Amino acid sequence: MDDEIERIKAEVVDATSDPAAQQEWIRQSNLTYGGLGAAGLVVVQPFLTAKPLDLTATICVVAFAVAIPLLAALLVLNLQEEYRHRVTSSRLVSFAKAVAQAAAFVGIAAAFWHISTIAGIVFVLAGFFAVGVHSSGYMHLEYDGTFRSRFPRRKP
Repeated sequence: MDDEIERIKAEVVDATSDPAAQQEWIRQSNLTYGGLGAAGLVVVQPFLTAKPLDLTATICVVAFAVAIPLLAALLVLNLQEEYRHRVTSSRLVSFAKAVAQAAAFVGIAAAFWHISTIAGIVFVLAGFFAVGVHSSGYMHLEYDGTFRSRFPRRKP
């Protein structure tokens, strides 16, 4: 059992250090961070002059106040990662990615909720479904039942 765990750990290290995979992660991250940042700037604009803000509008504005600077920093970092042809392994960056994406999701959900409670609920449910769709598709493209299918197996 321990040998199997060590083998899987070694395969994870191999997969995450694959330059082609890292370039694809950088490309996808650029799209994600740029899209979320642009969406945040568009969504927040109507609230700049609106006073007073109700609870959902306040949540939207505060969430994007967190997300937009982090997304911008991550976009700039991606340029450095692209230049170096590798992704960073910093835990602080991993934490910032999670916070930025979660804050953007909360901000968009709050904006929809501000417009219509039903729209907010539908957005949240569709968001969770979308994560499931992406995860399922990714797993079927990248992995088989023995962990990784796109890299040749090592001989024991």
